[in-house]
Amino acid sequence: MGMYNIYKVRENFPILSREVYGKPLVYLDNAATTQKPLCVLDAMREEYLNVNANVHRGVHYLSQQATDLHEAAREKVRQFIHADKIEEIVFTRGTTEAINLVASSFCESQMKEGDEVIVTEMEHHSNIVPWQLQSMKNGIVVKYLPITDDGRLELSSLSSHLSTRTKLISVAHVSNVLGTVNPVVEIVKMAHAHGIPVLVDGAQSAPHLPVDVQALDCDFFAFSGHKMYGPTGIGVLYGKEKWLEKLPPYQGGGEMIDKVTWEKTTFERLPFKFEAGTPDYVATHGLAKAIEFIDSIGLDDIQLHEQELTRYCMERLQAIDGICLYGPDSSSKESVVSFNVASHSGGLIHHLDVGTLLDRLGIAVRTGHHCAQPIMDRLGISGTVRASFALYNTKEEVDALVAGISRIIGMF
Repeated sequence: MGMYNIYKVRENFPILSREVYGKPLVYLDNAATTQKPLCVLDAMREEYLNVNANVHRGVHYLSQQATDLHEAAREKVRQFIHADKIEEIVFTRGTTEAINLVASSFCESQMKEGDEVIVTEMEHHSNIVPWQLQSMKNGIVVKYLPITDDGRLELSSLSSHLSTRTKLISVAHVSNVLGTVNPVVEIVKMAHAHGIPVLVDGAQSAPHLPVDVQALDCDFFAFSGHKMYGPTGIGVLYGKEKWLEKLPPYQGGGEMIDKVTWEKTTFERLPFKFEAGTPDYVATHGLAKAIEFIDSIGLDDIQLHEQELTRYCMERLQAIDGICLYGPDSSSKESVVSFNVASHSGGLIHHLDVGTLLDRLGIAVRTGHHCAQPIMDRLGISGTVRASFALYNTKEEVDALVAGISRIIGMF
């Protein structure tokens, strides 16, 4: 470990020093949302106090200042994911809205009844339900790429899933349940060989590993601010310019128009064509500060730290009788450990009971199906306990988790 001073870093997150039920908080629910450093909170408070004005349309000083901060945030995002052009960065409310935007606009303009979208069995509901809604509305066909017993994509079956009706592949970069890092570059190459664009759900990858959308060569990439130390309600859709030019607007209203008459409306240039209404310009500034915070530590070091925590956690858990781990080994996953716990009698202790008892020990984990019920069906379970790590977690917190689980097993 030791890539950076973890205890110095933790000072930026006051919430980590609080107690829950008289126990020190051990926050291991980072795949759901991360805590926010003071620099993000301070920057957003400062903007509300001193720079609050609507962006783009105002000629007065405050509006110009707020606009500069908002567009500087867009450039910060462009640099962070190594996009080619600032026009390719669309602000959304999060990964979910970004995927819904593509699903709606792409299916409306690029697909006909009977055309196909391929997703995988390990997707979050936000990369399943939007396509199913389009299936109900427009008759598109949703096909699922299967996973292996150890939680990897059966990539060899992708070729057999492709057809002349396949118009898009939409895949998670990293599974929010299994932590599996999918071979996105390989998927994109296979898809592009058939002229098929690829959307990558980067909600679980952007906070944990360096992302270069040009190197990935994906056509769309979506991620959320709140999973990478930024505020809730802000996210990003990256789209190659050629695709964003082709797609119609997702929503209508102010900001996204060029000219409106009773007869017709023409739309604003990219990326504003997809940003109807007043944006959350304070949240975009908060996201930019979160990116600066990540950059100040270094994503390479963050990834090494979190990979070491993941490996350590899996090793400690595997030493406990009755632990069932899901997904690949630690060398093929990022920052997520999903498991169930068996009692001495052999039956699984319900994941909700495990999570509730850990909570009484001050340990925050996620339980349930994690918005990924098809994975649970594939694994033949109702849910798991999930521990997920961030740049501020420590080995001592993993030790607390392991001690808590051992204590719970003793109770059963």
